[in-house]
Amino acid sequence: MDAPKESGLRNVSSVCSIPEMDDFDLTKLLDKPKLTIKRERSFDERSLSEMSLSRGLDNLELAYSPGGRSGFDTPGSSARNSFEPHPMVAEAWESLRRSLVHFRGQPVGTIAAYDHASEEVLNYDQVFVRDFVPSALAFLMNGEPDIVKNFLLKTLQLQGWEKRIDKFRLGEGAMPASFKVLHDPERKTDTIVADFGESAIGRVAPVDSGFWWIILLRAYTKSTGDLTLAETPECQKGMRLILTLCLSEGFDTFPTLLCADGCSMIDRRMGIYGYPIEIQALFFMALRCSLSMLKHDTEGKEFVERIMKRLHALSFHMRSYFWIDFQQLNDIYRYKTEEYSHTAVNKFNVIPDSIPDWVFDFMPTRGGYFIGNVSPARMDFRWFALGNCVAILSSLATPEQASAIMDLFEARWEELVGEMPIKICYPAIESHEWRIVTGCDPKNTRWSYHNGGSWPVLLWLLTAACIKTGRPQIARRAIELAESRLLKDGWPEYYDGKLGRYIGKQARKYQTWSIAGYLVAKMMLEDPSHSGMISLEDDRQLKPIIKRSYSF
Repeated sequence: MDAPKESGLRNVSSVCSIPEMDDFDLTKLLDKPKLTIKRERSFDERSLSEMSLSRGLDNLELAYSPGGRSGFDTPGSSARNSFEPHPMVAEAWESLRRSLVHFRGQPVGTIAAYDHASEEVLNYDQVFVRDFVPSALAFLMNGEPDIVKNFLLKTLQLQGWEKRIDKFRLGEGAMPASFKVLHDPERKTDTIVADFGESAIGRVAPVDSGFWWIILLRAYTKSTGDLTLAETPECQKGMRLILTLCLSEGFDTFPTLLCADGCSMIDRRMGIYGYPIEIQALFFMALRCSLSMLKHDTEGKEFVERIMKRLHALSFHMRSYFWIDFQQLNDIYRYKTEEYSHTAVNKFNVIPDSIPDWVFDFMPTRGGYFIGNVSPARMDFRWFALGNCVAILSSLATPEQASAIMDLFEARWEELVGEMPIKICYPAIESHEWRIVTGCDPKNTRWSYHNGGSWPVLLWLLTAACIKTGRPQIARRAIELAESRLLKDGWPEYYDGKLGRYIGKQARKYQTWSIAGYLVAKMMLEDPSHSGMISLEDDRQLKPIIKRSYSF
């Protein structure tokens, strides 16, 4: 098909391939003199790196942990003592490099899993956008940004192509869920085939891919200090296309993003449709990252204004209605129903009898979290790890809320961490509810896979959240748990059971993001300034007026 001349992008069918791309190499656009840029570090980076050097991590923990509430007796970090690398680190790097995927001799990503023992490859030999993020962060922290740059450019090329699934056209800004590089040794050619959801289980397009792409672009810029990539017309257009999709106005009365089940890391039917916390937290973070990278030209300025309006509404909505702690739970328990008017307290008409019994026992006196979902007459009280950690890193959570989430980790360590960090969600869905919600999904039985399974990849998100909230001792304890088994078990994708004691029944071995997640967690704990590439400072303009919570 003919390519639009102004952008050099071509249209393809639902199976997108890139057989020959000599005439379509965005790296050529970057072959211009680089500016000498003085990297300005964020508050997060300055405070963590400089304080650790001047005072040592002992004082850092006291400075960032109000009241010294963490009671874990954990060994000192490598920054405090002479550092001897854990034997797992070298093994992890070797495994990570073995997972690299090359296109025309250049590394463009990492495959999902390098499991020789598994007979079924499925799509684990592909490069997933969300899966590559911890790999990308590991390479950035190790001073290897070119791999990340290549990945950002290749996925950007795929975004610009027309995507058709069963004669239906996807939004122009949709990013692929994954892509695969096909090598033809006879013709000596490489071809990229992308999946936008037409091959995925359930045929659901990924909502989170575009958000992760923006977040990773910001991480690359923050890590290298190189603004030239983000400032290219192609990257600016790529961000605007993603924003056009998620900032569109329709019939929804909420500032949150409406989406389908299975459109994120939890990519099977698990009852997270509507307004799941994971998507809302990533949406918020991507908006803030875009705000820092969009040019204030004619087109960019319009998006900046739309982003600011959405951020104000979204932050208020999430901090007010998705937040739960002891006091808020008690308030919901006493709700009246059928309230009609602007003065209604029970704005979503939640029936108190719908509150599950487990919540009352799970909720500590001190602590809180963002619940899984809020919609008319329905509150999903489940706890989700990724959404709550991203809420902390993006500053969607206020400092008080972030501290309360860490309090919850400490108070409910066995439930949320157990013997292998960390639970993707809590609790598991069982019995009749499992049949209805998951459609009898045999992979999502109780305490398995996405239904309460333990995922080592989430270790990097927990560690980053711990560093930002001044609780590195929590991350240190979680990393020690992972180090006791991960390598010995062959880097599984996930673990099963209430405590995460058993290797997942269908878990792939040498799962790349389990490996990369461990490396990123280790490197951030050794040098907390690394967290600056993924952590955003609190925006005073978005500071809400929220009633004081019991956990605060």
